[in-house]
Amino acid sequence: MRNVLLIASVALAATGLAGCAGSAQPSAGGSSPTAAAPTNPCKADDFKVTGEFGSAPKVEIPSCKPTGELIIKDLVVGTGAEVKAGTTATVDYQLTTFSDKKILDTSFGKKPFDVENVGQAPVIDGWNEGIVGLKEKGRRLLVVPPEKGYGKGGQGIKANETLVFVIDGVKVTPAA
Repeated sequence: MRNVLLIASVALAATGLAGCAGSAQPSAGGSSPTAAAPTNPCKADDFKVTGEFGSAPKVEIPSCKPTGELIIKDLVVGTGAEVKAGTTATVDYQLTTFSDKKILDTSFGKKPFDVENVGQAPVIDGWNEGIVGLKEKGRRLLVVPPEKGYGKGGQGIKANETLVFVIDGVKVTPAA
């Protein structure tokens, strides 16, 4: 599962899929027909993340409606080099799916993941846009709408899924 970001992004790019811009988002609420779907769009502060830099975070998914916008929030502002377009960012990450609130993938406790040539890296658009500005020793929340994630799904990710990432900036290497 470690290469989900790379494999699914390459597959989407190769087939020319741009996501499902007008598709309905799955509800974070129950599946009961009488349960009202949340109507307020999520904001960065609605997501609660606990845990220290370098350790696996605990993420609480709110019961608001996913937004179609990429949400970026620094949870810990780093003190080292900053990720810029063209750099290589070595990161730890955890992916939680919005609809079922399950951790789908993580690098914490494993080998960190290298994102080479940020901005043009073979990862989802939400990462190419969302990790720019992250600094070494920083922790960032990314809430990625389907259009900037996996769109129609695949690699264990449901169609139209909103993705919640917590990303730790381990190292930044300048472009060669």
